[in-house]
Amino acid sequence: MKLLHIDSSPLGTQSVSRELTRRTVAQWQASHPGTVVEYLDLAANAPSHLDMDSLGFRLGLDAGSLTEAQKRENALTEQLLTQFLAADVVVVGAPMYNFSIPSQLKAWIDRIAQAGRTFKYTETGPVGLAGGKTVIVASTRGGAYAGNPSLAFLDHQESYLKAVLGFLGVTDVRFVRAEGMAMGDAAKANGIAAAETDIQAHASEAANEGKAALRA
Repeated sequence: MKLLHIDSSPLGTQSVSRELTRRTVAQWQASHPGTVVEYLDLAANAPSHLDMDSLGFRLGLDAGSLTEAQKRENALTEQLLTQFLAADVVVVGAPMYNFSIPSQLKAWIDRIAQAGRTFKYTETGPVGLAGGKTVIVASTRGGAYAGNPSLAFLDHQESYLKAVLGFLGVTDVRFVRAEGMAMGDAAKANGIAAAETDIQAHASEAANEGKAALRA
């Protein structure tokens, strides 16, 4: 089993999402011995945002007409896409920034969302091609949005990730959620405790799924 561990927060050791992805990966490895983990730090090595060079994979140009910059960007895109497609499990740290996700994470999504590779259009609509994966999102938020109808319209973080992953065919999307990180020490502690409960729940679920697979 291959697990792709992704962090996107630039806060380093001060990042709650990084700590939550670390714990989530450790729990998954404990439930699935032998899991091979590959790590991607988008804050340290973010792909560039789409421009005329990094859009080379969408232009339909033959290799001979590509510039050297486009060739380099195409190679990076292919590397990121192949890495994502090869993963059975993806654990991604996604803090809420201004009601959405970090631009580094969006840049990665823009590289892996490719017609013909992770989705396709048909006469009846789009079809995802990257299904069969489990994605666990470590979601950290300064405020409290979950279960709050008056603030639900501001959530373009979890809602976006569920939408884009679903578009790619990933239906098993789970959240480790820590809210209230900017609402004082007590709220932060409660939020991290809630996230730890999520981690343990996902670990138990994963262990049960593993036992069921062995019995099948």
